[in-house]
Amino acid sequence: MPVARLLRKARSAIAAFGRQTQGNVALIFAISVIPVVTSVGAAVDFSNISRDKAVLDAAADVAALASVTSSGALPTTDVARQTGLNSFSGNVSGRTTFQLNSVNVTVTDSGLARSSVVTYSATVKTAFGGLLGMDTLTISGSSTATSTLPTYIDFHILLDNTPSMGVGATPTDVATMVANTSDKCGFACHITGSTNDYYALAKRLGVTMRIDVVRQATQQLMDTAAATARMAGQFRMAIYTFGASCATPGFTSVTSLTSSLTTAKSQAGAIDLMTIPSQGYNNDQCTDFDGILSALNLSMATPGDGTTSGAPQKVLLLVSDGVADAYYPSTCTKPTTGGRCQEPINTTTCTAIKNRGIRIAVLYTTYLPLTTNSWYNTWIKPFQNEIPARMQDCASPGLYFEVSPTQGIADAMAALFQKAVASARLTR
Repeated sequence: MPVARLLRKARSAIAAFGRQTQGNVALIFAISVIPVVTSVGAAVDFSNISRDKAVLDAAADVAALASVTSSGALPTTDVARQTGLNSFSGNVSGRTTFQLNSVNVTVTDSGLARSSVVTYSATVKTAFGGLLGMDTLTISGSSTATSTLPTYIDFHILLDNTPSMGVGATPTDVATMVANTSDKCGFACHITGSTNDYYALAKRLGVTMRIDVVRQATQQLMDTAAATARMAGQFRMAIYTFGASCATPGFTSVTSLTSSLTTAKSQAGAIDLMTIPSQGYNNDQCTDFDGILSALNLSMATPGDGTTSGAPQKVLLLVSDGVADAYYPSTCTKPTTGGRCQEPINTTTCTAIKNRGIRIAVLYTTYLPLTTNSWYNTWIKPFQNEIPARMQDCASPGLYFEVSPTQGIADAMAALFQKAVASARLTR
């Protein structure tokens, strides 16, 4: 029943009772009117106090959230505290039913977590409390909010652009190349100035090569990073390949570490298949995983904890089909021919990188069995089933993804990026 209606009924009852003149009515009235009025007054005061406390509690909740929320630039704890105070004041401004005694906002950072505690105290005037000697009542409350701070991360993206990435992106693309090459080859090897330039043939046939998909996926990843970032400069990108030509293979920078994701996206558009000067050049030894990863390890600075832009975490994102093809006459784990080593990726350097605190995210683009190719059947097929296991061993826990020819490399790369960001928050 509304308080106003309750008061009216109480007054009416009291007035009627007071008009009685029989017996001890006057005495009874005098005794009973005190608890009646007190009860009604308590109900009124309780309603008013509950209303004021709800307003103050809501203001505290909003202030706590405001002081742990960041956008555009990460505020210091002092700035965040002032933001909380301003929020609280703005939400109780103009209220006259209570007197604010104190408001405190405490903001603390612990690792990659920020917490805020808002406490307040206020005095409320009572309507009937004076009957019991309580003209005012003090109310207080608190609210706590926590959030994960933006994690600053440098992504060093190593893209395998060696001849094996010239394979058709799907079984249909592979079949098209096999049907249109005299040696039934599914690879679009980029042999410059040759009539056997299968790269040019693939372009004429409209075949999509795996390198095409990787290039597009890398560009799309920049959009994903921009949409994911909570702070300006939260993610920096560096992109590398295995070299533009097999004549000069090696660790090659497409774009140096930059916070401009737009620039990285633009420069990623130039990623293309490694060229080969001639058929069988350098015995096709163009995929030097050991040398590339060692050079990349030297190029990456010591990682930080990610709490500031000056101490970013480091993630190496490797996109490859996982097969080395280089001159490793004494260290190869598989049979060699003339010192030419074809083997699954050697994880020794992966381990060295991870031991520095750099996480490795691996996107394994499944090495396609090319059963119509005699070289594949002799040298690659015997260890085909070892390739994914080695790639997973290279990766940090939870940061491995295999994408088959019929799956989307772009989606897989984006998913791996999100896992790397999420795991950074959970483990640091």
